Amino acid sequence: MKHFIIPDTQVKPDVPINHLRAAGNYIVRHKPDVIIHLGDHFDMHSLSSYDKGTKKAEGANYLEDIKAGQAAMEELLAPIKKYNKKRKKNHEKQYKPRMVFLLGNHENRIARHINANPELDGVLGFHTLGLEEMGWEVIPFLKPIEIDGLSYCHYFHPQMSDRAYGGQATTKLKNIGFSFVMGHQQGMDFAMRPLSNGTTQRGLVAGSFYQHFEDYKGHQGNGHWQGCFMLHEVKGGDYCLLELSMNYLMKEWL
Repeated sequence: MKHFIIPDTQVKPDVPINHLRAAGNYIVRHKPDVIIHLGDHFDMHSLSSYDKGTKKAEGANYLEDIKAGQAAMEELLAPIKKYNKKRKKNHEKQYKPRMVFLLGNHENRIARHINANPELDGVLGFHTLGLEEMGWEVIPFLKPIEIDGLSYCHYFHPQMSDRAYGGQATTKLKNIGFSFVMGHQQGMDFAMRPLSNGTTQRGLVAGSFYQHFEDYKGHQGNGHWQGCFMLHEVKGGDYCLLELSMNYLMKEWL
């Protein structure tokens, strides 16, 4: 099985999104069996508790946040739709991968806002993201899902805390205890641990696939790795990892 991994995209109004079309073009060409988005696609700046009452919050708007995220998702899926439209016209088999979206802490800002303002329940909600209508299987925030023996979650945390495991991927793999893929943490970190029974555990941490500058990280914090991944031969928690950098996708697939 082939899995295509999209790390956190953190889309907000007025940021470039053409890298998502590049990723979509790559997907159509290589046709992974499963597409997994690790979450934090909708930045939801309008609901940020960190910026509330500050200058950065001026002009922030819930509907604009939703529209920006949906437009970016359309960029990603447009190549698949174009391919299938042509295939349908020619009475050929269409490409229908399983598409899994892991809600991240940025999307979860919606739930937190509703909890603080219960009168908005039903008006606001994850349904406003429109993910199911686009074909995504939506996984609740911090609920792990296992696909072909590999566990995915926006991030993993200890049983007695909801804070993400700290440390490098090697430490996370030791603490988590099974093969995993998570987003949330910018950049890319990878670890593998061969076991005496002949199996191999792998841990992949990747939380950034966007072109824009994140102000809160400052000039020294924005040089982290950006890109996607294709996992080949996924079975029993093991796989062959292919890195797809932002530069490569933009140069070869846009």
